Amino acid sequence: MTAMTIAATDFVAGPRLNIDLHAVAANTRVFVARAQGEVMAVVKADGFGHGAIDVARTALANGATRLGVTSLSEATALRAGGLRAPVLSWLNAVDADWASAVRHDVEVAVPSLAHLDAIVNAATGARVHLHLDTGMARDGASPSEWGQLCRAARRAERHGRLRVVGVMGHLGCADVPVDGCNRQARQLFMWGVRSARSAGLRPQHRHLAATAATLTDSDAHHTMSRIGAGLVGIDPSRTVDLEPALSLTAPLVSVRTVPAGARVGYGHAWTTPAPTRLGLLPVGYADGLPRIASGQAEVQVGGQRRPLVGRISMDMVVVDLGDVVVAIGDDAVVLGPGHAGEPTVREWAGWADTLEHEIVTGLGARVRRTTSGAATHRHVRQAL
Repeated sequence: MTAMTIAATDFVAGPRLNIDLHAVAANTRVFVARAQGEVMAVVKADGFGHGAIDVARTALANGATRLGVTSLSEATALRAGGLRAPVLSWLNAVDADWASAVRHDVEVAVPSLAHLDAIVNAATGARVHLHLDTGMARDGASPSEWGQLCRAARRAERHGRLRVVGVMGHLGCADVPVDGCNRQARQLFMWGVRSARSAGLRPQHRHLAATAATLTDSDAHHTMSRIGAGLVGIDPSRTVDLEPALSLTAPLVSVRTVPAGARVGYGHAWTTPAPTRLGLLPVGYADGLPRIASGQAEVQVGGQRRPLVGRISMDMVVVDLGDVVVAIGDDAVVLGPGHAGEPTVREWAGWADTLEHEIVTGLGARVRRTTSGAATHRHVRQAL
């Protein structure tokens, strides 16, 4: 059996996720300058893993005028957090608590006749956005149902049951601006708006573009753009340099010297080719590091990139330190903006063959979170 030396300390802090609100503020101003209409700050999934309340406040302080989420529970959490800006919730079951939307002054999307009937019966005075499926076969009313939905909504409006304040759709290929499906979706959306007007509706808000289309497709801009991933530094179109807003660090909790031939982790997926030093970090797939990135991912420790070796475990990863001079308690940068050479969210997404969105929203709740920066800048920069 190979002898190993293990150092230890009495206490080492755990992994820490820091959210840079200055980055959120700067990104918001980029979109305010680009959008032809209002900017809706989409803070679903806890602000893309960055903290919904903090991201919302920062975006509103830097030029966004409205908020968007998926569920009513997310919307009411914003209200409980003291936010009073207009909020739209667009993904709810037919039997959702529609009355709570009226109580909390939350606008809701209507993707079907069944949803419309439920809202009419439960929530007098609701403000709604009719949602058209513009080619994704996912959420929203199908074009074949759209005319009937518009006419039924107009009847409900005439009877004082609700008010149609918006029409919305979604682009399925906006991250590839030249894809023909974007043109088809834009045309279908304009048809949907005309149909709504023909039914007697006069929606104030019309929104189709999200982050990518706001940056690359001015024809998709209407009265409002919905910006979610872009607020936290993710550009699916990869056309603009936004500022990543989070950094994940984890301390070395042990360091050991091993000989050549030492087998590391579950399944012995990696064997040391030469004598080296291994460091243990208390962060794993339960904290959001994708296991599929095993054998590819790196961290920055002692100012140098070093590979993670063996399989990513639920609670820990092993880093091959080589000859990097470090001590127990020193932080490794698991991911960050990349300004100092550390791995980025985009790199982690590449190692895991996934989207940056999945990486940031998957970071676990047990990671200690801190914020830096302020959410009080109110001078919107009009030109970049």
